[in-house]
This record gives sequence, structure tokens and C-alpha cells, in this order.
Amino acid sequence: MSVSGIQGHLLEVTVVGCNKLKDTEWISRQDPYVCLEYGSTKFRTRTCTDGGKNPTFQEKLVFTLIEGLREINVVVWNSNTLTYDDFIGNGKVQLLKVLSQGFDDTAWPLQTKTGRYAGEVRLILHYSNAINKPVSTSMGHVVQPYVASAAAPPVGFYGGPPLVAYTAAHTPAPYPSPWYVSPPPTTYPPTPPPQLQPQQLGGYPPQSYPPHPYLPQSAGYPPQPYPPPPPLQPSSYHAAAESPQQWRQRQSESLITITIRGLLGTIDGV
Repeated sequence: MSVSGIQGHLLEVTVVGCNKLKDTEWISRQDPYVCLEYGSTKFRTRTCTDGGKNPTFQEKLVFTLIEGLREINVVVWNSNTLTYDDFIGNGKVQLLKVLSQGFDDTAWPLQTKTGRYAGEVRLILHYSNAINKPVSTSMGHVVQPYVASAAAPPVGFYGGPPLVAYTAAHTPAPYPSPWYVSPPPTTYPPTPPPQLQPQQLGGYPPQSYPPHPYLPQSAGYPPQPYPPPPPLQPSSYHAAAESPQQWRQRQSESLITITIRGLLGTIDGV
């Protein structure tokens, strides 16, 4: 925001104090003071003896404004008696807010010569000829003036998007086509699902494996498995007298016999 026509007007500056200043003393408490410079005008506050890191001044200064100059240089020093004063930190105070609104009570940061944080200085600025000066009501409240922006678009309720006026030329967009599009109808009858045909092997009807032929069961007795187990040989009662090789050979012969009988029974059932 551009502010003009300030040449020769007065600006009141109250130096309230400093906070969290860099400590330049090793043994005793430091004695800070503040210097302000605006153009060729320079002011110095009193020394706050034993002010330490948080000195208080409460001193009021008056500057004559210069057209085009929008900042005040501020420097904080530590007062010494026998040696030179110690530099604590410096900063710049911008005047744009106080010139446009008439009041500013910002705490301005300070920095050392190497750019490190050195604390802050608290100032209260007053400018009686501000363009948008706050209006004081009968109840003592300060009301900030409202400045309407011509370029700002209208905003909907609850911070929503800008409202758009509806006109006759505005037509709603057609609904988008659905993701799934059914295929066109066909005149051919639906093809029945293929039936799984049993696979013929070598001209024989399909058989289940292993085969289960039908055997009539005698009444009153549970069904017997097929093929029936071979009768126990008398020699099996004396297995302890056989050698391991003879016993394995005998078991192999029994399994071969059972397998041959099962195959013969299958062929008879076919």
C-alpha cells in the first residue's frame, strides 16, 4: 500500500523496553540503552542501570517525517564506564503500518553483527494523519475501518467458493455415460453352455479309479472290502524266525498277489 503526503508530519515513538537481549557482561548485569535514527535525526534513551536482558525505558520521542523514508534504524548498546560501550544488536522498524493505520505496537527483532538473534525492542508508534485511522466509538472500543476490494470476487457462505450468478444461457452439463455399457441385443438364440463329455479311452466306457464293483452283501453282516485280504499263512505266525530279507520278499509277493486279484476282479466286472 502506497502512503504519500507525509512530509513534515509528526510521528510519536514510545520506547517501551527490550526483551531477551544478548548479555555482554560476564560478572555484573549490563546497562542497556537504545538509539534511534531517522534520516539525520538521532535520539538516545536514558541508560537502564542493571537492566540486564529485559530493560524498561518508557520514553516518548517525536520524529518529523520525510517523504519517501519508511523505516527507522534502532541500535541497542551496553553502557560501560571505563571502556567503550558494547554493541548488543540492531534492527529496522518499518513505518508502513503506522502510516496507513495510525498505530503500531510491534516488537522488532534485533541481530548481532554476524546476523544472530540478539533479542527484541518494543516500540509504540502513533501517527495522527493516517489514511485509515481507527474510529473510536462512544463505548470506548476501537473499530478498524473496512476497505472493500473491488477486485475481490464474492465469496459463498462458510468460506466456500465464489458464488456464480445463474443465467438462462447456463445449461447443466449432461450426465456422463456410465462405465458399463450393455452389449446390443442379438437375434440368435443363446448358446447353451458346453456340457462336459466323458472322455473315452480306447473304446471303453469311463471308469472310476480305483474301480468299485458291485458285490451283493449277505444280510446281517457288514460290507466286506474288495478285494478280500489274503488268508494268513501259517508261516506268518513264526515271523520272528524269518530273516529281514525273507520277510520283505514275502510282503512283496503278498502285495503283488493282491494287485493281480484286484485287476482280475475289475476285468470280470467289465
